[in-house]
Amino acid sequence: MNSETVFSIANALVMPQWLLMIFAPHWKWTQKLADSYLIPLLLAAVYACYVITSVGNLDFMSFSTLAGIKSLFANDESVLVGWVHYLCFDLVAGTWVYKDSLSRGLNRILVGPCLFLCLMMGPLGFLLYWILRKLAKPKEA
Repeated sequence: MNSETVFSIANALVMPQWLLMIFAPHWKWTQKLADSYLIPLLLAAVYACYVITSVGNLDFMSFSTLAGIKSLFANDESVLVGWVHYLCFDLVAGTWVYKDSLSRGLNRILVGPCLFLCLMMGPLGFLLYWILRKLAKPKEA
Protein backbone atom coordinates (compact mmCIF):
# COMPACT_ATOMS: atom_id res chain seq x y z
CA MET A 1 0.00 0.00 0.00
CA ASN A 2 1.43 3.39 -0.89
CA SER A 3 2.03 6.17 1.63
CA GLU A 4 -0.82 8.34 0.36
CA THR A 5 -3.34 5.51 0.83
CA VAL A 6 -2.09 4.73 4.35
CA PHE A 7 -2.24 8.46 5.14
CA SER A 8 -5.87 8.65 4.01
CA ILE A 9 -6.85 5.51 5.93
CA ALA A 10 -5.13 6.69 9.11
CA ASN A 11 -6.87 10.08 8.93
CA ALA A 12 -10.25 8.44 8.36
CA LEU A 13 -9.64 5.93 11.15
CA VAL A 14 -9.37 8.54 13.91
CA MET A 15 -12.36 10.69 12.96
CA PRO A 16 -15.19 8.48 14.30
CA GLN A 17 -13.72 8.42 17.81
CA TRP A 18 -13.05 12.16 17.81
CA LEU A 19 -16.57 12.93 16.61
CA LEU A 20 -18.13 10.58 19.14
CA MET A 21 -16.12 11.98 22.03
CA ILE A 22 -17.11 15.54 21.08
CA PHE A 23 -20.75 15.07 20.02
CA ALA A 24 -21.91 11.88 21.81
CA PRO A 25 -19.77 11.66 24.94
CA HIS A 26 -22.35 9.82 27.05
CA TRP A 27 -23.29 7.21 24.44
CA LYS A 28 -22.29 3.75 25.66
CA TRP A 29 -20.46 2.92 22.39
CA THR A 30 -18.35 6.06 22.67
CA GLN A 31 -17.32 5.00 26.15
CA LYS A 32 -16.61 1.42 25.02
CA LEU A 33 -14.48 2.65 22.10
CA ALA A 34 -12.53 5.03 24.35
CA ASP A 35 -12.00 2.33 26.98
CA SER A 36 -10.73 -0.14 24.37
CA TYR A 37 -8.03 2.12 22.92
CA LEU A 38 -8.69 0.19 19.70
CA ILE A 39 -7.93 3.03 17.28
CA PRO A 40 -4.69 4.18 18.94
CA LEU A 41 -3.58 0.53 19.06
CA LEU A 42 -4.26 0.14 15.32
CA LEU A 43 -2.29 3.31 14.64
CA ALA A 44 0.52 2.05 16.87
CA ALA A 45 0.61 -1.17 14.84
CA VAL A 46 0.88 0.79 11.58
CA TYR A 47 3.61 2.92 13.14
CA ALA A 48 5.47 -0.18 14.34
CA CYS A 49 5.35 -1.78 10.88
CA TYR A 50 6.89 1.27 9.26
CA VAL A 51 9.51 1.72 11.97
CA ILE A 52 10.49 -1.97 11.95
CA THR A 53 10.89 -2.02 8.17
CA SER A 54 13.11 1.06 8.28
CA VAL A 55 15.02 0.50 11.54
CA GLY A 56 18.19 -0.33 9.63
CA ASN A 57 18.09 3.14 8.09
CA LEU A 58 17.34 4.95 11.34
CA ASP A 59 20.14 6.98 12.88
CA PHE A 60 19.15 7.56 16.51
CA MET A 61 21.67 10.40 16.76
CA SER A 62 19.40 12.30 14.36
CA PHE A 63 17.08 12.91 17.31
CA SER A 64 19.69 15.08 19.02
CA THR A 65 19.70 18.04 16.60
CA LEU A 66 17.12 20.04 14.70
CA ALA A 67 18.98 19.35 11.45
CA GLY A 68 18.90 15.64 12.28
CA ILE A 69 15.15 15.76 12.85
CA LYS A 70 14.68 17.56 9.53
CA SER A 71 16.69 14.84 7.80
CA LEU A 72 14.41 12.16 9.30
CA PHE A 73 11.50 13.64 7.33
CA ALA A 74 13.23 13.51 3.96
CA ASN A 75 10.73 11.23 2.21
CA ASP A 76 7.02 10.43 2.13
CA GLU A 77 7.29 7.33 4.31
CA SER A 78 9.07 9.13 7.13
CA VAL A 79 6.58 12.00 7.02
CA LEU A 80 3.80 9.39 7.17
CA VAL A 81 5.41 7.77 10.23
CA GLY A 82 5.58 11.18 11.92
CA TRP A 83 1.94 11.88 11.05
CA VAL A 84 0.74 8.52 12.38
CA HIS A 85 2.72 9.26 15.55
CA TYR A 86 0.82 12.57 15.92
CA LEU A 87 -2.55 10.96 15.19
CA CYS A 88 -1.94 8.20 17.73
CA PHE A 89 -0.64 10.35 20.57
CA ASP A 90 -3.15 13.15 20.02
CA LEU A 91 -5.93 10.57 20.20
CA VAL A 92 -4.48 9.06 23.38
CA ALA A 93 -4.31 12.54 24.94
CA GLY A 94 -7.83 13.32 23.70
CA THR A 95 -9.13 10.06 25.12
CA TRP A 96 -7.63 10.94 28.49
CA VAL A 97 -9.28 14.39 28.32
CA TYR A 98 -12.60 12.77 27.38
CA LYS A 99 -12.47 10.17 30.18
CA ASP A 100 -11.22 12.61 32.80
CA SER A 101 -13.91 15.15 31.90
CA LEU A 102 -16.62 12.48 32.28
CA SER A 103 -15.30 11.42 35.66
CA ARG A 104 -15.34 15.05 36.80
CA GLY A 105 -18.78 15.76 35.34
CA LEU A 106 -17.49 18.71 33.32
CA ASN A 107 -19.81 20.44 30.86
CA ARG A 108 -19.39 18.86 27.43
CA ILE A 109 -19.89 22.27 25.79
CA LEU A 110 -16.72 23.43 27.54
CA VAL A 111 -14.82 20.19 26.91
CA GLY A 112 -15.73 20.03 23.20
CA PRO A 113 -13.36 22.85 22.16
CA CYS A 114 -10.58 21.25 24.20
CA LEU A 115 -11.09 17.98 22.34
CA PHE A 116 -11.21 19.77 18.98
CA LEU A 117 -7.93 21.49 19.79
CA CYS A 118 -6.45 18.14 20.90
CA LEU A 119 -7.32 16.83 17.44
CA MET A 120 -5.96 19.83 15.55
CA MET A 121 -3.10 21.01 17.80
CA GLY A 122 -2.68 18.33 20.48
CA PRO A 123 -0.67 20.15 23.15
CA LEU A 124 -2.81 23.29 22.92
CA GLY A 125 -6.00 21.28 23.50
CA PHE A 126 -4.37 19.46 26.38
CA LEU A 127 -3.26 22.76 27.92
CA LEU A 128 -6.71 24.32 27.51
CA TYR A 129 -8.32 21.29 29.14
CA TRP A 130 -5.83 21.38 32.01
CA ILE A 131 -6.75 25.01 32.66
CA LEU A 132 -10.48 24.18 32.46
CA ARG A 133 -9.93 21.25 34.83
CA LYS A 134 -8.19 23.47 37.39
CA LEU A 135 -10.87 26.20 37.18
CA ALA A 136 -13.86 23.85 37.36
CA LYS A 137 -15.57 23.22 40.64
CA PRO A 138 -15.01 19.70 41.98
CA LYS A 139 -17.78 17.20 41.32
CA GLU A 140 -20.07 16.79 44.33
CA ALA A 141 -19.92 13.32 45.88
